Amino acid sequence: MRQLASHKKMVADFEKLQADINDLAELAELTADNPAEFAEITKSLDDFSRQLDSFELYTYLSGPDDGRGAIVTIHPGAGGTESQDWAEMLFRMYNRWAEANGFKTTLIDYQAGDEAGLKSATLSIEGEYAYGHLKSESGVHRLVRISPFDANNRRHTSFVSIHVYPEVDDNIKVDINEADLRIDTYRASGAGGQHVNKTSSAVRITHIPSGIVVQCQAERSQHKNKASAMRVLRSRLYQLEQEKQHEEMKRFEDAKKKIEWGSQIRSYIFHPYNLVKDHRTGVQTSDIQRVMDGDLEMFINAYLTQGNNHHPGDD
Repeated sequence: MRQLASHKKMVADFEKLQADINDLAELAELTADNPAEFAEITKSLDDFSRQLDSFELYTYLSGPDDGRGAIVTIHPGAGGTESQDWAEMLFRMYNRWAEANGFKTTLIDYQAGDEAGLKSATLSIEGEYAYGHLKSESGVHRLVRISPFDANNRRHTSFVSIHVYPEVDDNIKVDINEADLRIDTYRASGAGGQHVNKTSSAVRITHIPSGIVVQCQAERSQHKNKASAMRVLRSRLYQLEQEKQHEEMKRFEDAKKKIEWGSQIRSYIFHPYNLVKDHRTGVQTSDIQRVMDGDLEMFINAYLTQGNNHHPGDD
């Protein structure tokens, strides 16, 4: 039913665009001898062009998982506080992107850094086509800047790994054998007042056959944290199974390769000049603040339209 609704919407949007362009053609003929109407026609054409670009983008989101929500995990590479601070900056960037595009975000797990930043974070981004857009963000993100944590003001290079998984809903069955799980509880860290000091509400689940480990400490209830962790585990196992079915396990493992130089998908350079460059598409911009505030559309659109968007399950 969800796929049917999505197809109906696409057909309706196409028919509306077709009607709009016919109306504009008729209007242009009727006002051809009236220059005063040119400004309005130009504005209408600009509006139509934006709608057409938006429709074209959605035609690239045709994979069976593209319409789903997304689970985003963030892990800093080696580099201590500097890398952990970079992870926090990316965490903020994706939250800003979601907010600007009308998606709902739910924090599933957050491990604060020792001095600043974060050691790991997992968030759910809910809404239609969240995964279709964000799947392009999976990979290593590289930062070059003068570190605020270096007393000698030296330039540092940091790496953070981003993984994006399609969120699995109840319509998809993922078999998980309880005997394959090791479930540990522990006291949550970070903010939370006295509660975190009194109860072991945080939950860590290890799926022994695959080695996947997920954890959640965002909720006060151990039951809710376990439910959220199982949600992430189901999504990751679903993605893993899709990879196996399409004989792309190597691509999946390559995406998890060591977080270091040479494996990055995008570079963010703050010094000696401002530049954000996507190494897969060649798209770049000097407006780095705009990107860090969540404007990722140029990178997402280029990734989708340049033929880089094949993921397991797309066939």
